[in-house]
Amino acid sequence: MEQSHSLTEGKILGSLIRFALPVFLALFLQALYGGVDLLVVGQFAHTEDVSGVSSGSMLMQTVTMIITGLSMGITILVGQRIGARKPEEAGRAVGTGICLFAVFAVILTIVLVFGSGIIAELLHAPREAFDETSIYIRICGAGAVFIVAYNVLGAIFRGIGDSKMPLLTVAIACVLNILGDLLFVAVFHMGTAGAALATAMSQAVSVLVSLLIIRKRALPFRFSRSYIRFNGSIIRTELKLGSPVALQELLVGMSFLIIQTIVNTMGVIPSAGVGVAEKVCTFLMLVPSAYMQSMSAFVAQNIGAGRQDRAKSALGCGIATSVAVGIVMAARQKAKTQRQKTC
Repeated sequence: MEQSHSLTEGKILGSLIRFALPVFLALFLQALYGGVDLLVVGQFAHTEDVSGVSSGSMLMQTVTMIITGLSMGITILVGQRIGARKPEEAGRAVGTGICLFAVFAVILTIVLVFGSGIIAELLHAPREAFDETSIYIRICGAGAVFIVAYNVLGAIFRGIGDSKMPLLTVAIACVLNILGDLLFVAVFHMGTAGAALATAMSQAVSVLVSLLIIRKRALPFRFSRSYIRFNGSIIRTELKLGSPVALQELLVGMSFLIIQTIVNTMGVIPSAGVGVAEKVCTFLMLVPSAYMQSMSAFVAQNIGAGRQDRAKSALGCGIATSVAVGIVMAARQKAKTQRQKTC
């Protein structure tokens, strides 16, 4: 049984930053999916395709972030068990998490595939882009199982203290998504459907690569097929830990979706423009999301190991560094705005 990437030893700030940076890069690449879709569709398709991808990708980004938030329940529980040197309990947490999120995957697939038209109506997709919005949601919804699977696998890796492996798999998927967009949209002229298909296929490859890596490496917890079962106590704990983060992501995502819905009523061109602008805002919010996921794994392992003092110190370091990043970003934006006014 391989040792975990321990977060209970070494300098706190250095360990936290080394762990958080791959998490940030993975989230950046994951958010890049929708951005690449918009870029390629904007270059090789029509305005209604851009509007459809804008609304559809914003919805899928919200769904992804909610699943990511819920999966943090697995990250925290596995991290605590690893920190407490209880590998068998960590394995049971993983097995129960697989069952729980398999249910979520089925529900998501049904809702997004069969309810894509209703969802497009709720988003007030412009008449000219209604079919494109519905198609994007339907195709991406058919790949919802891969969205859920990737986030569960990423949650497990982060729980054992490994944030580099999810980065590797999502990097591979991002490259494939770009190639797929160019092939389906630029070469085959499939428009919105091509962008959605490229996204779904790249996420499937991401999951496949993760499973292949797991088969070839030892894990720091015991696991067997008998652990894949519904355990009420573990499910309640994982939901209790993950639900607050998922709720936060839901509220943030809903705010963007409401803005997109309002602008969609103004026509296809405003819809496309606001969709692109909101995608930029999504990238700006990746820093707090990365810190949130990193702090969860870091604190969980230290709490499990009985290192409450180290967990509190890590929280202080996380708050201080995230505030510093926010100040730098705000200062740079202010300076840029002033330069534009001068010009």
